[in-house]
Amino acid sequence: MRQRHSFHLDRGEHSVTVNVRSGWITETEVLVDGKEVAFHRVHGHGVYPLTLAAQLAEEPPLPLAVRLERTGTAERPLSCTLELGGDVRPMTERTGH
Repeated sequence: MRQRHSFHLDRGEHSVTVNVRSGWITETEVLVDGKEVAFHRVHGHGVYPLTLAAQLAEEPPLPLAVRLERTGTAERPLSCTLELGGDVRPMTERTGH
């Protein structure tokens, strides 16, 4: 059975979204302002922790990283954090998408 998780955080004028679709193949995508900037695919249920790097389209570009980790709970099996400019913030999981 496929599971879906979506995390989101607005940061200044930018929005960052992380979508995870897991099952036989696990796909993780990072969207900045609605555009895909990082993608990871693996067979199986994914290997965590997983860190994906990308950047905000600014001048100069601003690097960011998102980190997904298993929480060990059935209610919320994954957590996601955003690292941007030395600041680390948890990303809120969206429900009902």
